[in-house]
Amino acid sequence: MDNQLEKLSYAQQQRLAYIDFKLFFTGSVTRSEIVQHFKLGVSAATRDINLYKEHAPKNMAYDNTQKKYFLTNSFKPLFTHDAKRTLVKLAHQISDGFDAIGDVEFPVEQPSQLNVPDINVIAKLTQAMINGKAVSVIYTSLSSGSGARELVPHTIVDNGLRWHVRAYDRKSNAFRDFVLTRLAKVTVINNEPEVNEIKLQDEQWNTIMPLEIVPHPKNVEYPTAIKMDYGMENGVLKLDVRAAMAGYLLRRWNVDCSESGSLSGPEYQLYLQNNKTLYGAENLAIAPGYKG
Repeated sequence: MDNQLEKLSYAQQQRLAYIDFKLFFTGSVTRSEIVQHFKLGVSAATRDINLYKEHAPKNMAYDNTQKKYFLTNSFKPLFTHDAKRTLVKLAHQISDGFDAIGDVEFPVEQPSQLNVPDINVIAKLTQAMINGKAVSVIYTSLSSGSGARELVPHTIVDNGLRWHVRAYDRKSNAFRDFVLTRLAKVTVINNEPEVNEIKLQDEQWNTIMPLEIVPHPKNVEYPTAIKMDYGMENGVLKLDVRAAMAGYLLRRWNVDCSESGSLSGPEYQLYLQNNKTLYGAENLAIAPGYKG
């Protein structure tokens, strides 16, 4: 925050930060949203918009038809939005008063303390998801290196080790996971996704798998401790997990997914007793011991 902003009152800074956040993470802001969020009069909200434009004249443009202010291509955040803190707040819908969390249901799940993606990449993705748009990106994969792709993103996810975005990939014509830190040159494309590219068509995302996790039958001498660790009821932890996320969860917690609990070692304290529930899920190559 620059010196001029620091001279403003706390309440003014809060309102300008709200405008900045709305533009950055949703792509637009309206006068009525400011009125409703801060319980202001229309004239007071107008003064805040004008004050924001004084400090950042190139950040937004008004659309008379939609009666909205949209961010411009030259947008630069007026305030600092820390990537890790913002993701945690979005995931848990926690507002500190300087943002629009609570006003908007952001498509972000679970916080992470691991890698920290570029805040500008996060902003472009949330703009696209909230407004139903695609993005063009440069993506670097382990198998094919760097290349241009068009994605239709629907959810940002913490898989336990890193953040990724679940999206329809127009190159492979399939829904896939893309690691946020491998995305570059993200640009929102102004076209509508096809019906087959939207979240409702992501079968792996919308399929829920019931998991029954128990203390490992061979590696744990005192299973009561494991039952207490995970709040198991009648010795079982029952979870409903998206098929697209099952492999990540099982790897993160080192759950033995073999037929008969054959994995040995102190890291395997949990066992998936209903192994066959995983049939048809993606990413099971990373599920410990699973052989489909």
